[in-house]
Amino acid sequence: MAGSALDTSPADEARARLVDRLLADGGITSPSVEAAFRRVPRHLFAPDGVSVDAAYADDVVITKRGPDGRATSSISAPWLQAVMLHAARLRPGARVLEIGSGGYNAALIAEVVGPYGRVTSIDIDPDIIAHARRALDTAGYPHVQVATADAENGCPAAAPYDAILVTVEASDIPPAWTDQLAPDGALVVPLRMRGNTRCLTLTRDNEHFTATDAFVCGFVPMQGASAHPANRQSLRGDDVTLRVDDLDTRALDFGALTAALNGTPVDAWSPVTTPPATPFDSLYLWLASQPHPCGLLAADRHRAADMNPQNWVACPALLTSDSIAYLTIRKLDDTTWQFGARGYGPHAAPLTQHMLDLITAWDRHHRHGPGPHIAVYPNGTIPPLTQQPCLLAARHHTTTAITWTTPGSPT
Repeated sequence: MAGSALDTSPADEARARLVDRLLADGGITSPSVEAAFRRVPRHLFAPDGVSVDAAYADDVVITKRGPDGRATSSISAPWLQAVMLHAARLRPGARVLEIGSGGYNAALIAEVVGPYGRVTSIDIDPDIIAHARRALDTAGYPHVQVATADAENGCPAAAPYDAILVTVEASDIPPAWTDQLAPDGALVVPLRMRGNTRCLTLTRDNEHFTATDAFVCGFVPMQGASAHPANRQSLRGDDVTLRVDDLDTRALDFGALTAALNGTPVDAWSPVTTPPATPFDSLYLWLASQPHPCGLLAADRHRAADMNPQNWVACPALLTSDSIAYLTIRKLDDTTWQFGARGYGPHAAPLTQHMLDLITAWDRHHRHGPGPHIAVYPNGTIPPLTQQPCLLAARHHTTTAITWTTPGSPT
């Protein structure tokens, strides 16, 4: 589809290196996705001024920023695009809706579904759609349809779709998506659940959806009618902030939490350790699944160096009205790091111990397991759930249920 005459030799070579790296790292696992990445000229979709090397790095390319400097549109990292293409179970001739445009990912989809497939890509920003249209035409994909539309409404004109790929962070599943998805179709969506975003592959299970895959990801947030931003509170100006999601913030006293951070911290360490560079993202979701107020702490690494959270950008924190305890980690030697907790406020000691108990329970029962069961129910259809712990993330249209089964317990 894309003409090789459009590509310079440096771009060809950079694209080949990218694909070889994705194959070696396991990001690409099928011949059809490999062929798509080898054919589509990613640099033609990048903004002016982005070098060929940057366009073919396995990293995000920002395509637009808002007045506050935050990204509002981007070309996702290639490894993430490859994984989502696999997750969507695309096949030749499929009809696909992409929600969140830019052009490049739509071209990849078009290569996978072939000349008898149909690809529609929508975005709420007319500037992004105009750029996507120009780039798709230049790259040789005039048959890919693009339209300016609010994600809340999908694109009914080309429905039903065999797959819907959402490339912006969502917090809810609008009815239009489920109505426009074929009965056996796959909905691949980065869904935020109590502050934790996981890219889910959702398939129908009677009246609700069940996730067959879930992995950590990051996307620019949804805009328009489906936007539901997390509540961000300043504790020390912009140096220390707290994001709370799916939580009635009236139970918290942010002034008291700010005062607590001025006190003496309580540090405690669990018996749980980890080798360096080993993922433990299920711990985040486990801590968020508890029947306890929680949030995500962010701290400036330089201006709030005394905080020392495990993650400076989004660190799990347990909360009371006037106290906070968050995840920490320290290096014991070159092969071992140890999980702990730091607490502030009048209830710091019991709150910190509670986090240690949760870390230990995760390590014993869930660290090496399959992870939680995740299901999305239209509001009004969720059945009684007896498995504990269970997180219910309630939104306008749906409720997401995350349940953890302890090995050996009845299901």
